[in-house]
Amino acid sequence: MLGRGGAGKSTFALRLGSITGLPVVELDKQFWQPDLSGLSREQWTGLQREMVASQKWILDGDLGPADVLRPRLKKADTVFVLNYSMLRCGWRSARRSRERRDYWVWLLAYKRRSLPAVMDAIAACAANADVHVFRTPRIADRFLDQLNAR
Repeated sequence: MLGRGGAGKSTFALRLGSITGLPVVELDKQFWQPDLSGLSREQWTGLQREMVASQKWILDGDLGPADVLRPRLKKADTVFVLNYSMLRCGWRSARRSRERRDYWVWLLAYKRRSLPAVMDAIAACAANADVHVFRTPRIADRFLDQLNAR
């Protein structure tokens, strides 16, 4: 589950987990330390390798420039990208909590900087995965509703 901050990745992941019965792991809780520093690239890569060692999982999170996507994308059979508007994500982020300046820089530049890197990583590491890019919550909800109806 990838996408700009405030897109609703965690909500989507929890709903998907409820429908599929797959365990959901919120990557923000794994990566960020109590002092808001992140794990080193080496630690993060190793932890992800441990997380994807099991056969079935839903990993929820996009850590922006701090992220290392390869370990989880190499093992993914399905990838979801919530590509919602900056306005929607900014509004949700502002409502949710106070964020640091680096978060807002990432959020504002996501479509121009992060999204191309995410899509390149998916193409390089998850070429055989089913990739779903949702541009609105309505389309994502429709997908989940159809999945739930099966």
